[in-house]
Amino acid sequence: MTASLAERLGYGADERLLIVNCDDLGSSHAANTAIEESIRRGFATSATLMVPCPWAFEAARGLADLDIGVHLTLTAEYPGYRWRSLTGAASLHDADGFMPATAEAVFANADLAEVRAECRAQIDQALAWGVDVTHLDSHMGTVQTEARFYDVYAELAAEYRLPLRMAGASAERVLGFEFRRPAAERGLVFPDHFLSPRWGFPTRQVLMDSLRRLRPGVTEVLLHPVVDGPELRAYDKAAPEIRAGDYANLLDDELRALLEDAGVRLISFRPLRDLQRGLVHA
Repeated sequence: MTASLAERLGYGADERLLIVNCDDLGSSHAANTAIEESIRRGFATSATLMVPCPWAFEAARGLADLDIGVHLTLTAEYPGYRWRSLTGAASLHDADGFMPATAEAVFANADLAEVRAECRAQIDQALAWGVDVTHLDSHMGTVQTEARFYDVYAELAAEYRLPLRMAGASAERVLGFEFRRPAAERGLVFPDHFLSPRWGFPTRQVLMDSLRRLRPGVTEVLLHPVVDGPELRAYDKAAPEIRAGDYANLLDDELRALLEDAGVRLISFRPLRDLQRGLVHA
């Protein structure tokens, strides 16, 4: 019988392991501050860096001792706050000269060779800045939710020997292509389950409900913590309360106690990376 991921990591088959990832590191100074505190003082365990963003270098240098992956970025969604690709590829920019605002625009216009080169450049830049990259995931799902782009995502994870964020099995029916089995066949390691609070719903209640009924195995949950204030309110005019609320959630003693009472173990992506690289004997 094939060992479960939890067993391959050295835990019991029935144990519930939770990775709490902070997306959008580097997107602003306020995000960097909130994410650092969420990991050092709260119950977050990892983060992913948006390398093209203006505050990415600050995050890379100041948080290099934390478990940080790369948040592969092909979009710049804020109306007044934009960023460009590292490679300058024409197909990765809109008419204003910035990365497009939506995933749909990426899918319609981006050349796959230029996507591959840009994602590779983002990983290489993080490594050059001294980040001991622990995993890959995708900003706004651009390299996860469309089959052509997913192939680039899995290819780079294999090339750099990194685990990756993986949508749940039920998402295969919604997205219309298979991704979990092909990734496993390539030797990629990824969590068993994925929890993404629905945007616009109160994250705290979603967490309260979901964390009580975590399934055995490894689950990843993502949040977007940012310190509330003028910086956040200047660039995110649509839903700043969600990001500020996620910051509060990750420092919430009641949520931490819920995890402890439920016997949930917190881990980061680093053990998954070590397993993928053969540093943990399955």
